[in-house]
Amino acid sequence: MRLIDRVSTKVTLAPMPSSAAKSISIATSSAPKRATVGRPRKSAGTVVTADRILDAAEDLFSKRGFDGVTMREVAELANVDSALAHYYFSTKQGLFDAVLERRAELVFSERMKAFDDYEETVGDDVTVEGAVAAFVLPLLERARLGDAGWKNYFRLIALVNNDASHVALSIMSYFDPLVHRLITLVKRALPGAREEELFWCFHFLTGSLTLALSRTGRLDRVSGGRCLSDDLASIEPRMVAYCAAGFRQLCQADNHTGKATGDARSK
Repeated sequence: MRLIDRVSTKVTLAPMPSSAAKSISIATSSAPKRATVGRPRKSAGTVVTADRILDAAEDLFSKRGFDGVTMREVAELANVDSALAHYYFSTKQGLFDAVLERRAELVFSERMKAFDDYEETVGDDVTVEGAVAAFVLPLLERARLGDAGWKNYFRLIALVNNDASHVALSIMSYFDPLVHRLITLVKRALPGAREEELFWCFHFLTGSLTLALSRTGRLDRVSGGRCLSDDLASIEPRMVAYCAAGFRQLCQADNHTGKATGDARSK
């Protein structure tokens, strides 16, 4: 039995798109509203062309980041005239935003649904493992089951999650309500926890999640092939157990690390 079942967390993924070119239309009252990037698409031909540009940009941005890609390179990979890329998305920033936003609403709604389903299932019997599972498993399962486009998207999300520049600030802020939902839920499981410790634990959790979504292959090398960064099915239960233990260790009411840290610095 998978860990997500053992913690009574239900994560229901929307049907997988047959290709990354299919547009996403998920209605959710929880998700913040976002403006549509690019010009209106009125015919099937223009939708296909614009999505080809988005697919190409997603691929290139995920490998080189924002600064390492030009509009001309995106157009060449999409096999369209570079003028079309500018027509639909105006600037490289507009194209970058559109790539990040294309899948964001679906990702947001799946994770919010995981929280809703978990709370409905367990009522007051919230556990740290259940809260962490609801936060991370929708992403890991979508990354594991999705096509190459989803792999590129999550690699890009991992990249921008480590980017302190203004380039991706808007899209990362879009997911902030999920962070606060996690903190609120863990607080119910650990009512004596101090909020600063909860946010420190989130910081370490998101670092682990970012590395897992990057699938860099470094794990394969350092473990001599015993562990594979692409083996998300093995990563899922281990990440939940590891991060939940971290929350519990730092956030128990009688286990505050501030004094120990201060003592260490004074030596």
